[in-house]
Amino acid sequence: MVLNEEELKQLIGCPKWKKHRILIALLYSAGLRIGEASRLEQRDIDMQRMTIHIRKSKYNKDRIVPLSHYLKKGLLDYYAQVCPIKYVFNGQASASALSVRAIQYIVRQTVKETGIQKPITTHTFRHTYATHLLEQGLDIITVRDLLGHEDITTTMKYLHVAQLDRSQKHSPLDRLYRWKND
Repeated sequence: MVLNEEELKQLIGCPKWKKHRILIALLYSAGLRIGEASRLEQRDIDMQRMTIHIRKSKYNKDRIVPLSHYLKKGLLDYYAQVCPIKYVFNGQASASALSVRAIQYIVRQTVKETGIQKPITTHTFRHTYATHLLEQGLDIITVRDLLGHEDITTTMKYLHVAQLDRSQKHSPLDRLYRWKND
């Protein structure tokens, strides 16, 4: 299941609470797993270097993903409004993390409010992130690293879903010599 750009815009723009909009944008823009979003701390977001450090993810590995300029602006506004203490998304107690169940609920409610009929879960945003990166020309090894996959075959499943531009088929020899039709 992959979302198109219009569906993503609807889902990101739908929630009335800034916290929920930022959460959904973050799930997509960084390809986060639900637990990674739940445990994300403010210290993990480097606004200067424009990176997000995902700590102790699956297989107990760390990884770094780019921070979207759009998301940076949203996070700064959100921080000023909410003043979270440790985690990017506080739970009911201000020093606790937002639970996985709460994130699932936020996504379910947002999907319901948009009226989108696809079976969307939090993981749909991760699939969409990977697919869009491939469609935009990023190589499979970099996508694997951004997703934190141990095995490249896990990442390769996105190649089957991605709508890659195959219209520019060519022989590499033509590019080597910049062949011109005479």
